[in-house]
Amino acid sequence: MGGIALLIGRIVFSFLFIYSGFNHLTKLSQYAQYAGASGVPAPTLLTALSGVMLLAGGLSILLGIKPGVGALLIAAFLIPAAFTVHKFWGIADPMMAANQAAHFWKNIALTGACLMFYGLATVFPARWPYSVGREGGPHAPSASGTLR
Repeated sequence: MGGIALLIGRIVFSFLFIYSGFNHLTKLSQYAQYAGASGVPAPTLLTALSGVMLLAGGLSILLGIKPGVGALLIAAFLIPAAFTVHKFWGIADPMMAANQAAHFWKNIALTGACLMFYGLATVFPARWPYSVGREGGPHAPSASGTLR
């Protein structure tokens, strides 16, 4: 049952980042304009780079291929985005401030989830259940005899 729960969690978690990465790349000019207005330097380059990071990280976690690396890629996007794009402090309009605060804290919470995925990938470095390229079922033993 734990393998199924991990798979469902990976699907739900990764979809947000795959979708966002896709949008960063297909709507590059719009996203770069927003990033530039938020003070992000080289907004077109960094928006494209962040799109690749989000897409790669999301696919990595979804497919179970190097999920620790994927989680770190996503976290490496979330923290700078929180502090550059979602700066809620100093915004005079209370509605805008509340909106940006929600995005800021969402990014911080998702970073925590990324760190949990990274920790899980570190503690269980073998392919996770229902990952691409994994032989056998969710509890098939690995060559070392430990459960995968």
